[in-house]
Amino acid sequence: MGIIGWIILGLLAGAIAKILLPGRDPGGLIGTTLIGIAGAFIGGWMSAKFLHKTISNHFFDAATWGSAIAGSLVLLIAYRLLFGNSRD
Repeated sequence: MGIIGWIILGLLAGAIAKILLPGRDPGGLIGTTLIGIAGAFIGGWMSAKFLHKTISNHFFDAATWGSAIAGSLVLLIAYRLLFGNSRD
């Protein structure tokens, strides 16, 4: 999967994470993409490190999507914990 595939995966994973965890977050499309891409990398690392499950390079792999969404959720929760009151 190339860099464009990772960006699309990150965008979609970030959007799904925001749907699953609604709230007021800055960033819009770019912020969602960055959270999603970073979440995909963090989710893949956590999956490989702690679950001993390697992530496939295929775009339509359920483990890849699950780890990307889980990583995005972790980043979104961490972001809200660190900067949650900054928009009040």
